[in-house]
Amino acid sequence: MDRDLSALDAYLDDAGVDGYLIDADSELSDQYYLSGFDAPDPFVTLYDGETHLLFPRSLEFGRAKRESRADTVERYVDFDHQSKIEDHGTDEAVSYVLADFLGSYDVDSVAVPPRFPLRTADGLRARDIEVTADTDGIVTEIRATKTDAELEHVRAAQRANEAAMAAAEDLLAAATIAADDTLELDGEALTSERVKEEIEVTLLRNGCSLDETIVACGADAADPHDRGSGPLSATEPIIVDIFPRDKETKYHADMTRTFSKGEPSETVREWYDLTERAMDAAFEALEAGATGEGVHDAVCDVYEEAGQPTLRDDERTETGFIHSTGHGVGLDVHELPRLSPTGGDLEPGHVVTVEPGLYDPAVGGVRIEDIVVVTADGYENLTDYERHLVV
Repeated sequence: MDRDLSALDAYLDDAGVDGYLIDADSELSDQYYLSGFDAPDPFVTLYDGETHLLFPRSLEFGRAKRESRADTVERYVDFDHQSKIEDHGTDEAVSYVLADFLGSYDVDSVAVPPRFPLRTADGLRARDIEVTADTDGIVTEIRATKTDAELEHVRAAQRANEAAMAAAEDLLAAATIAADDTLELDGEALTSERVKEEIEVTLLRNGCSLDETIVACGADAADPHDRGSGPLSATEPIIVDIFPRDKETKYHADMTRTFSKGEPSETVREWYDLTERAMDAAFEALEAGATGEGVHDAVCDVYEEAGQPTLRDDERTETGFIHSTGHGVGLDVHELPRLSPTGGDLEPGHVVTVEPGLYDPAVGGVRIEDIVVVTADGYENLTDYERHLVV
């Protein structure tokens, strides 16, 4: 995958440091992005205009040479690790190895991500390596702008997402309504857990996975991040929020739909229609050069004009529109940029969700979410799934 790291080069020049150092496993998305290598155990990546990897053991050495995007791949043993253990003890030896590794590339000073092992930093400083915290997270900022290849990865994850959403909706459509207004399928209660199982199985069949998803009904749906549990009801809105990760590429998608089995209450219908209007207002404001704050404000305007509370209007409200309008999606399901009160400039290649919603335990919740990419002349909606309330 091609990457443009010119912003990282400029950052190193401006910061007056020789390189950028990451010490983490590849679950840290910045590590995976910079190294191009997937490993479950921590390893070191140094970027100094080129990319250099250092592994504690030989276990991942051969695979890293084949699969990573690094210019060099080395091991502790290449820097006399055993002799350093004998001279300095096991705990101290690693810092001497890292110092020699950096020295081999004439690196005397490094910037490190906002979250970085304190032990590693202290060890390097004890070896006279200058360590500076990159508090803004330059690699995370670079990741916000997606390449064409990355956009294809997000599109693939989104297609799997849509298959999973369709599977969930099919279960709701096939269910019948019991005398107590709960949903039944094949003679048993249709539960949040049953729908989530169908979502997860469908994602696996489409090359994706996720640790958890949201199928929340009634009061559960009034908490935007409540996963939901128990029987589903025909008298309450059901929020289905799916955010899978492609198992091969590691890129995410994200989509939410709100369903009602049968005709919803008047309030739920009003909320749904209003949320569609808020979503349309966000799309009208979404373009390169706009700000995430401006898009968020467009959504708040719609809700506030309709008399609904928002956090912009009342930071203490616990009902109404109680979250931001959206977030970036990529290697992390929540990353830059933000469609929020602190959201900055939007640029072509930014992939964001647009997900307005309304919440009140007395009613439940309504949220609709698409995933889009900002383009030079507006945006492209990567979501190909109909918006409708009644199933």
